[in-house]
Amino acid sequence: MLRINYLHGLAANFRNWNRPLKFLHSLHQNKRRKPRTKHKFTKALKTPMKPFDVEPKVYMRDTISNIYKILKYSTWESAETQLKQLPIRWDSFTVNQVLKTHPPMEKAWLFFNWVGKVKSFKHDQFTYTTMLDIFGEAGRVSSMKYLFQQMQEKGLKIDAVTYTSILHWLSKSGDVGGAVETWEEMRGKGCFPTVVSYTAYMKVLFDNQRVKEGTAVYKEMLQSGISPNCHTYTVLMEYLFGAGKYEEALEIFSKMQEAGVKPDKAACNILVEKCCKAGETWPIIQILQYMKENHLVLRYPIFLLALETFKAAGERDALLRQVHPHISVECIDNERVVEYKGNDFEDPSSLDRGLVWVLLKKQNLQAVDSLLTELMDKNIKLDSELMSAIVHVNCGHCRVDGALLTFKYSVKTGIKLERTAYLALIGCLIRSNTFTDIVEIVVEMTSTGHSLGVYLASLLIYRLGCARRPTCAAKIFDSLPDDQKCVATYTALVGVYFAAGTADKGLKIYKTMRKKGIYPSLGTYCVLVAGLEKLSRVSNAETYRKEKKSLWKDAYFRESIPMEEKICDLLFARDVVS
Repeated sequence: MLRINYLHGLAANFRNWNRPLKFLHSLHQNKRRKPRTKHKFTKALKTPMKPFDVEPKVYMRDTISNIYKILKYSTWESAETQLKQLPIRWDSFTVNQVLKTHPPMEKAWLFFNWVGKVKSFKHDQFTYTTMLDIFGEAGRVSSMKYLFQQMQEKGLKIDAVTYTSILHWLSKSGDVGGAVETWEEMRGKGCFPTVVSYTAYMKVLFDNQRVKEGTAVYKEMLQSGISPNCHTYTVLMEYLFGAGKYEEALEIFSKMQEAGVKPDKAACNILVEKCCKAGETWPIIQILQYMKENHLVLRYPIFLLALETFKAAGERDALLRQVHPHISVECIDNERVVEYKGNDFEDPSSLDRGLVWVLLKKQNLQAVDSLLTELMDKNIKLDSELMSAIVHVNCGHCRVDGALLTFKYSVKTGIKLERTAYLALIGCLIRSNTFTDIVEIVVEMTSTGHSLGVYLASLLIYRLGCARRPTCAAKIFDSLPDDQKCVATYTALVGVYFAAGTADKGLKIYKTMRKKGIYPSLGTYCVLVAGLEKLSRVSNAETYRKEKKSLWKDAYFRESIPMEEKICDLLFARDVVS
């Protein structure tokens, strides 16, 4: 089950300060000095003092985001000019953070070479490793090897992180032998592997059926005194489930918890997917029981796969639905596969619609973008089903620009997209940390008659809070219909302001919720206590902690809990047994 713990955020403390005002008075030299009276300075100043102009503080995350947009949306000639004009000092941390935003690969490489020529800057092991990782992810193995050779020639420190990245991408490209050679080279150079290195190498071996070697590496890790982490155990269980050794895998699943390592959401999703592909339901039930107790949920595609597995086996899916109360039966029953049926493919009634569909079917998305731009200039209207399909395909390929272009086309021509298309676009923007257009999309979605729903609205507001976007979160909340302004969405908004470091605003939202007759749930109190403690408001936190204990006791005597409270507890509560 989706587990969201305490909100994390840095508290920004602001101090109000005033500079002393010095009044200059001239006294007549010829006159005798008189003693001061209490009415001496009662005359008001004719010209009021102007407030001091304080330049707004520029945060590093905003600087990095600005550089990323320059690299992504500008030609290199224009980007180079803009980069030279930026009033920043280039250091290893800044360059590394820019590269980790994953700008287009060509621009990243041009930027890497450009910044290397900047005076007083030199690339180090961190910037080289990140650039090397970009090439590996893009499948440019030869370029990755070239960078690694440069690191060796320049005498840069090559640590376990660099070696691990290389062997991982070599294995992904199919060069298992090269991955094994990289591991042996790392050990030969006296570089000690980390738990991440061991885990990555074990996965390479198990995925390629080199079981004895993988087992030997695991034993070597234990003998070296390195404790396995959740990912290590997941790699072992993934292999065992794939080999049909379910009891051994579940034994590891149990023992890792005894060792203090709890399986996370990713691990549960991987294991359930493996069981579904094998058609085994009894291991899924045990994993679901653990997920229910620890408030974890499956990803929606894995949930649907598990649902089909239970259905095919003729077994009840009650536990699966208990773990996922936020997914309604109607949503599943009415879900349709995204495909376009508006035109006959052999004989399209419209040349423009038919051409768009052919390009979309061939996955030629750049051509679709160009055609949509031309049609938008001509104000030619396409149908909702086709436009929704374009959004889905773009989001599936992580093409935020293409999906946004389709959305803007639909707004300009008055096309109402399907609800799933809006949700796919919002999810794509969140995954790419692009929050500027989310408010516009939600407002447009609401105006077309579609609803986010309490669960998705609360989750979206909370996610915007994690990204330090309280203004966007507040606008999303204000755009919700009154029946969705409930304890879950109010709690999410309170958490947003706590994450932004403004406890007073968070408490104000909470008081507004109470005035409207909405009672807090356990999740609300968890957010209040955690947020106030983070902001050093200990006395306030203690007050709400007492109220939480009182509510906890009363919860045992309640016959039923409203769905809004269940969603709130699901998202924000700790130690709540559903």
